[in-house]
Amino acid sequence: MRAAIQQETGRDKLEVLDDVEAVGFGPGRVRIRIRATGLCHSDLSAMNGVLPQPTPFVPGHEGAGEILDVGDGVTGLRPGDRVLMCWLPACGDCPSCKRGQTHLCLAGFMNAGTPNFKRPGGDVFGFAGTGTFAEEVVVAANCAVPIPDDVPYEIAALIGCGVTTGLGAALNTAEVAAASSVAVLGCGGVGISVIQGARACGAAQIVAVDPVATRREAALRFGATEAVAPEELADAKARITGGEGFDYVFEVVGKSATARTAYETTRRGGTLCVVGAGAMDDIFQVNMFELFFDEKRILPSLYGGGDVLRSYERAIALWRAGRIDLEGLITHRVRLGGVNDALDQMRSGTALRTCIEI
Repeated sequence: MRAAIQQETGRDKLEVLDDVEAVGFGPGRVRIRIRATGLCHSDLSAMNGVLPQPTPFVPGHEGAGEILDVGDGVTGLRPGDRVLMCWLPACGDCPSCKRGQTHLCLAGFMNAGTPNFKRPGGDVFGFAGTGTFAEEVVVAANCAVPIPDDVPYEIAALIGCGVTTGLGAALNTAEVAAASSVAVLGCGGVGISVIQGARACGAAQIVAVDPVATRREAALRFGATEAVAPEELADAKARITGGEGFDYVFEVVGKSATARTAYETTRRGGTLCVVGAGAMDDIFQVNMFELFFDEKRILPSLYGGGDVLRSYERAIALWRAGRIDLEGLITHRVRLGGVNDALDQMRSGTALRTCIEI
């Protein structure tokens, strides 16, 4: 089969090869034909080395498709079922799962170091234990989550990570209050989903902050009440909050400098929600006096901060009700050079569809 492969960390182009085989099929596992995949910023972070990932590897962890085969012992799934890919499945038995924090289950990470594919030249890993930039992939059965027939594959793929992460940050982690003020730093696919989550919660002001003009324009279409460049954030803070700071500020970039700006933009007693995935050597600093005196809540949010399966169901329900726009995330594309070229090549002549998040 064909797959797009990152041969070395730091390269900005993927190679599309046709001698790749999905491996590992057996008891408790399923083989999935990928019908749609999204490009999440985490894929780019793995490619450039911000997130640790052994090479060579197939990027992609936002995917949806149909079951081709099921291994022994698999129940609840059968060939032909339409599914989305869950890259962080819950085992149901670990302490985190038993506490109800299924998004903190580490069982899914245990497979991240096991190759998902092979070529004549050797093993190939799948990013986050998946690797959806391929025509087929073999994963544990609990990674395959059935989707209703009315949910298109492209939308299901985005729900598999970016949409769930962004909506959950607003609804689960920060629990944005109605009539509150919100600022979102970073308006890619996840940031746009944070904006939509804040709007669904009833926030009165939602300020989108991004250096890219097209992203700011998109943020307004998705529910931001205004959009500003980073250098205009201080003025927006003064105008909207009287200089006090926003009730909720979301950092969706994954850099300590942006997180520091977000902290300073949050009012005393407000909430800073850290959503961006950053590097292990990038240190966010807060001094002990301001930590005590300002009483700002600093809340990291991993994969939406709640039960993942419930979050999928909620995203679908909000989409069906017209409360969130997921088609817009599909149609608004951004050029990313060699990555787009590889995905376009993968798509050509096959049923695979790609969703490039902004």
